[in-house]
Amino acid sequence: MDRREALIRVIEALHAEIAALKSNDVAGLERATAAKLQHIEALAGLGGGAAPGELRALAEEAQTLNETARIYVNLMAANVRRRLHQLTGEGTTAYRPGGAIAAYC
Repeated sequence: MDRREALIRVIEALHAEIAALKSNDVAGLERATAAKLQHIEALAGLGGGAAPGELRALAEEAQTLNETARIYVNLMAANVRRRLHQLTGEGTTAYRPGGAIAAYC
């Protein structure tokens, strides 16, 4: 496998990761993430150096997709955190007696 093929496989795995995140497919996310990491390791084993134009474009696409996946994960984490706060009653008011703000009064 050459660097181009390895990058294409990383990109495919990132697309699969994003699709799994969008559909809340935990098993699909695990498979896609494992595949992505495997292809990144393969890519690392091929060495570095200057990348010609096409490889640079593929690397930039992979970086953009990885950033997109990161944003999805952060949004999901924020939604879970917000929902947990709603369920536990935390964070529903700006001031609670005995809370952190009361310590300054």
